[in-house]
Amino acid sequence: MEVIFSFAIMVIAISASGVMSPGPLFTANILYGLKEGKIAGVKMAVGHTIVEFPLIVMLGVGVLTLEIFPEYRIWITVIGAIGLFCFAGLQIKSIFGKNYQNRLKPSKNSFLAGIFFSGLNPFFLIWWLTIGFKLITESIEIWGIFGILVLFAFHIWMDYVWLFLIAGLASKAKDILSNNNYKILIIGLSILLVYFGVNFLIEL
Repeated sequence: MEVIFSFAIMVIAISASGVMSPGPLFTANILYGLKEGKIAGVKMAVGHTIVEFPLIVMLGVGVLTLEIFPEYRIWITVIGAIGLFCFAGLQIKSIFGKNYQNRLKPSKNSFLAGIFFSGLNPFFLIWWLTIGFKLITESIEIWGIFGILVLFAFHIWMDYVWLFLIAGLASKAKDILSNNNYKILIIGLSILLVYFGVNFLIEL
């Protein structure tokens, strides 16, 4: 029991550096929270899970290593940056379109955004290849291959709670914003996404 408790504390403490760090997923979660409410956070977390769990498994069994990552990093980075630019452009276009309404209709796109902003984020992948890899190796040393499931259980709930909380706060903010301030916020968040895309390319 002491081993599990100590491992859980370590996973939570280290995972916080990745879960709570500002980035494309965090920014997109605010955008979708403004449109869909707190449920957007859950949808994005599910999309994030679809990418994260297989990634952890591949790292755990040795299919994906830091040595082979550079072969794919350029493509992941470039596609991710272009995707961020396009997504930001679509967000800005949506608030100036003819059919614009302050309360945009909910959609299923937040789920897909969770997949996209996770799978094509080189910094997310690097985090698991470096910081997160230590957690994976330690979990396997303690519980064997089933340690991956233990690690994932202690880690993934933080993603759901954090994304749900941020989307909920964004939804609350939407209710007190005027049309003009709402547009300014969308533009500001879109510019932030462009910044992340540029930063992706600079780090190549």
